[in-house]
Amino acid sequence: MKNTILNTTPESEIVSTRIFNYNKHLLFHAWSDPNHLKEWWGPEGFTNTFNEFDFRVGGKWSFIMHGPEKGHYTNECEFIKIEEPSLIAWQRFSKPIFQVMATFEDISANETKLVFKMLFNSVEECAKLKPFVVDKNEENFDRLERELSKMAEIMIK
Repeated sequence: MKNTILNTTPESEIVSTRIFNYNKHLLFHAWSDPNHLKEWWGPEGFTNTFNEFDFRVGGKWSFIMHGPEKGHYTNECEFIKIEEPSLIAWQRFSKPIFQVMATFEDISANETKLVFKMLFNSVEECAKLKPFVVDKNEENFDRLERELSKMAEIMIK
């Protein structure tokens, strides 16, 4: 296992950022609890079957994303860095191969900036996915926003 985060250049990264009106602990929980993560992970219309979710450095995350019309996409990942509640990083072993680094930064008591980076070994690999992934990441964040709303509602009750 390579447990270091890739050194990349902007040309070999896809970066998506959003500010959420929730504290970073709640955001981190939505990413680290498989019961919440499976509800929002992936673009609009996708569902997930989690086979393994061992949330620790060296732990495996194995799941299948089910497309809204057709297609089942196997994902095999390994967590490479976790700093609660500020950072989660994993290495993806299914193709296309890349690393993900998600950071959670306090803006205020109830605002968190999420920076979601997909890190590729080469500019060419990144360029293949970039035209498709940017919009899909936004759909993923929209789904996360809805899950955070549900989570916050439960906490209020």
